[in-house]
Amino acid sequence: MAEQHTPRSLIVSLYGAYGRGPDESPMPVAALIRLLGRLGVDAPSVRSSVSRLKRRGLLLPRRTADGAAGYALSEDARRLLDDGDRRIYARTEPKLSDGWVLAVFSVPEAERHKRHLLRSRLARLGFGTAAPGVWIAPARLYEETRNALERLELSTYVDLFRGEHLGYAATAEAVARWWDLPAIAGLHEEFLAAHEPVLRSWRSAPGGPEDAYRAYLLVLDSWRRLPYADPVLPAELLPDDWPGRRSAEVFAALHELLWDRGAEFVRPFVSGDPASPA
Repeated sequence: MAEQHTPRSLIVSLYGAYGRGPDESPMPVAALIRLLGRLGVDAPSVRSSVSRLKRRGLLLPRRTADGAAGYALSEDARRLLDDGDRRIYARTEPKLSDGWVLAVFSVPEAERHKRHLLRSRLARLGFGTAAPGVWIAPARLYEETRNALERLELSTYVDLFRGEHLGYAATAEAVARWWDLPAIAGLHEEFLAAHEPVLRSWRSAPGGPEDAYRAYLLVLDSWRRLPYADPVLPAELLPDDWPGRRSAEVFAALHELLWDRGAEFVRPFVSGDPASPA
């Protein structure tokens, strides 16, 4: 397993991919252990990671319909995953005319720990730094940003604005200062190096449901970080050889090929079917 695929991250990816049924039923602990075991994660690591997610308020202990121990997503966790879906599965091309959202903040020195939390959260949402205390992102991230700041009780320190860039530097030049574009491009190139061969393999020789489950969870676990590191800027602001569009196409193609097939494998575990594979 690649180093980035930690047990906790894989659990979040598993819930994101297959753990949000319409009835919001909890996922049995036994299913979590067996499904993560297919990816080489041992039971103690699963239990330890579940405990950490529980302490963070993301997973809630619940009994399944047949009385087995399980965990359901909290409301905060569900909202986080729903917000993530809008990025992870987005297929619309951003437009420069959509404008920007600005986050302008000031945190008292006595609460500097909140300043650090605010900066790290804005960075994780995909904001770039326009100036000290002034962060910028594409305007479509406004609602998610507002939700995140309210959830973390940071909204009292921040003013949010919508607007357009009027100069003096060309917007493409300014964007190259606001974000580390070479570092973001490197993340896309790493994703392509790891998963473009997987796409070629599945197109030439498709595997079974268990193979699809394993491949999909790994590609989702890799991909879901990228739409946060990369704010997905309009094409006219990016270098001609920008790899982001290609990596998005590879993920979309793998999702189309693998998600349904992987669900066939996961469904018996989640439903508590005793005939599910050991």
